[in-house]
Amino acid sequence: MTYQAKVIAGGKIVIPAELRREIGIEEGDSLVIERNPGGGLVLKTYLQVVRETQARFRAMLKPGVGDLVESLIADRRAEVARETAQTTPTGARS
Repeated sequence: MTYQAKVIAGGKIVIPAELRREIGIEEGDSLVIERNPGGGLVLKTYLQVVRETQARFRAMLKPGVGDLVESLIADRRAEVARETAQTTPTGARS
């Protein structure tokens, strides 16, 4: 569907209420405006930009690597377990 917006004093753009409700834009939300190579504009919500960025990074993961965050957490837990095993009950190193 196509919508029409109006530019008012100070360069403010009035987005039609129906469109704001449809895509969940609320008063005070941050929006991102991108310029297309052809000269047009693309208006996105902050959440859309975050999701697009996450998708780009997800696409960069090598197949079979798995979830990087889970891997880092597992490594840290193993490190803590090794450190704990090397410590005597009083906290002094053996």
